[in-house]
Amino acid sequence: MNKTELIDAVASQADLTKADAKRAVEAFVNTTTKALKKGDKIALVGFGSFSVNKRAARDGRNPQTGKTIKIPAKNVIKFKAGADLNSAVN
Repeated sequence: MNKTELIDAVASQADLTKADAKRAVEAFVNTTTKALKKGDKIALVGFGSFSVNKRAARDGRNPQTGKTIKIPAKNVIKFKAGADLNSAVN
């Protein structure tokens, strides 16, 4: 499902216009992005939680040449599914 399909699904399920659903989805994405940038954790009970983990710098290997390269440290986004979502999918 892409963003447009998600907007259509939200609009039909919540009895919203597509424009209102688009604003709601974009507001969720923007709010989530801002919170994760600040290092906050977002927990949606039953659905899951988003958090930011720091990945340390490390040495890697170029698979084509075999040469060792430095991979810089960076922040990665982690999603852990909630129990309700897990049971709904399984």
